[in-house]
Amino acid sequence: MESRRIAVGDREWTVRVDGPVTQHSVLLFPDSGDPPEVFDRVCARLHSSDLRTIVFETATGLDLTGVYAVLDELGVPWANVAGRGAGASVAWQVCAKGFGRFVSLIVADRGHPAVPDESGAVLESGCPAVELPTTVLVTKGLPRSVADSSGRHVYGEFRVVDLDVDNVAAEADQEFATEIVLRTSMW
Repeated sequence: MESRRIAVGDREWTVRVDGPVTQHSVLLFPDSGDPPEVFDRVCARLHSSDLRTIVFETATGLDLTGVYAVLDELGVPWANVAGRGAGASVAWQVCAKGFGRFVSLIVADRGHPAVPDESGAVLESGCPAVELPTTVLVTKGLPRSVADSSGRHVYGEFRVVDLDVDNVAAEADQEFATEIVLRTSMW
């Protein structure tokens, strides 16, 4: 994968870009502490489905302005978005606040930021609903009830998929890639 550093104000973001140059791109946001290569197997599967991948090496501190700047620098007018853990939280937030640049959302390990998690904590009570087709992957780190409750914050087709894994990128890369491919298809 080609690694690129893109400056956004006083910050720099490192993204790994690979795959065929087509009109279909997938932004991938990792969990906190994930190594840069966490999505390599997922990306290999996405590339064989004719999808370009853009993987942020970290999602910590990332916001809509940073995501837009990276997309603009790479010449990507719109993208599908996927993330796990803390990266899924970022994915929810940028998709909820960035109308028109995103096509679909696939998240693992996190419900919508306005939905209480398993301990009752709410990440961002004022987070708007997403207006995209959305898939939530239920893993050992996300109770089904939190995923189901996220559906009321999705104004689009909503799916919940159960996977009995801790790390969807490492243990269920084929299922994660399949859900992303399903969301990128127009059928």
